[in-house]
Amino acid sequence: MHFRSGRKSANDIHFSEPIDSDRDEGGLTLMDMIADDENIIDTVELRLSSQRLYECIESALSGREREIIILRYGLAGKPPLTQREVAKKLDISRSYVSRIEKKALGLLKEAFDEK
Repeated sequence: MHFRSGRKSANDIHFSEPIDSDRDEGGLTLMDMIADDENIIDTVELRLSSQRLYECIESALSGREREIIILRYGLAGKPPLTQREVAKKLDISRSYVSRIEKKALGLLKEAFDEK
């Protein structure tokens, strides 16, 4: 019975097993090959903050404010635009874009801090 169960796991690969060895160094493991330098906690935290930001954008801003913030900062998969480019796209003045952006950022900060 023991030999049958051993045959089933004979081809299993473990993350810590060396896959390449070097005389000077300890050896290269599968974990070394697939390891990611990013900290998983930082990645999760960034995703949660991003989700919270999008919720705040939807709930705290008017349509025009939302559109300007999305265009200016390249959210929702769009490339970021300058105030001049946003103004031209929306057919308004650059200074008006600046005022709306400043107000919207203040509203977002308040909404983000509340959550």
